[in-house]
Amino acid sequence: MGFKGTKAEKKQAYDKKVSLMLEEFSKALVCKADNVGSKQMQSIRSGLRPDSVVLMGKNTLLKRTIRMYCERSGNTSWNGVLPLLVGNVGLIFTKGDLKEVREEVAKYKVGAPARVGLVAPIDVVVPPGNTGLDPSQTNFFQVLNIPTKINKGTVEIVAPVELIKAGEKVGSSEAALLAKLGIRPFSYGLVVDQVFDDGSTFHPSVLDMSEDDLLGHFSSGVANVAAVSLGADFPTLAAVPHVFANSYKNVIAVALALDDYSFPLADKVKEILADPSKFMVAAVAAAPAAAAEAAKEEAKPAEEEKEESDDDMGFSLFD
Repeated sequence: MGFKGTKAEKKQAYDKKVSLMLEEFSKALVCKADNVGSKQMQSIRSGLRPDSVVLMGKNTLLKRTIRMYCERSGNTSWNGVLPLLVGNVGLIFTKGDLKEVREEVAKYKVGAPARVGLVAPIDVVVPPGNTGLDPSQTNFFQVLNIPTKINKGTVEIVAPVELIKAGEKVGSSEAALLAKLGIRPFSYGLVVDQVFDDGSTFHPSVLDMSEDDLLGHFSSGVANVAAVSLGADFPTLAAVPHVFANSYKNVIAVALALDDYSFPLADKVKEILADPSKFMVAAVAAAPAAAAEAAKEEAKPAEEEKEESDDDMGFSLFD
């Protein structure tokens, strides 16, 4: 049973409810709720309990409540949600992992038929194959320019046809044909539009990023900073390794160009350039030794594990 009372009392109850949520939670998902039914919403609410709570309501009332809570409590982090409350949206407050909550919400999508006048969210393609319709139904296919043939007394679609493009309105002929074929091309549910986490808002695609992705982006950024730094002759920490490497190359080049100047590392380079065959022999001789060392290192854990198992088996059943 819903709360019964005057309009002012309902607003006060709603304000109290939202304020408690804002006080208790620090993370939320901003979700679009277009074409989501009440039964579907009930399933989502029960599926997200007990770590998450779904909050729906009028945007103006919700904005007013959040604004008043921020002024009253001094916690201004929730002000970042206000610009996101546009259209048919709701909030999912959660204490759990944001990625797991988003995946749980995605499970509750429901198939829906193509209704006349509805804007298609995706492309609708009619697959080839037997439709099970009798030949008298070919007028639907002819109107929509769908190639067909009669096979064993039924209409068969010859090739896949793009019936509706995303963003177009569903016409009466398209809706009637899809209904006859039993195709429910659209699926609706709560769609996560933005993520709020302790004062920060970001796109939900960020939740799919792994540590490797973050390290890759960071490494790419460091490389770009180093490139700009070297190009502009402006010293930065990112460019220090490259500066040292380039300086070492320059010193080696000077040592190779001058006969009366050298140092130990330059002597090795000069020796290699004077007789490359020595370097080749050394490299070939070092390869088996390195392989043997690596094999020895791999064998150590296996031997240790064997010794441990032998020790375990040393106990008598009657000790």
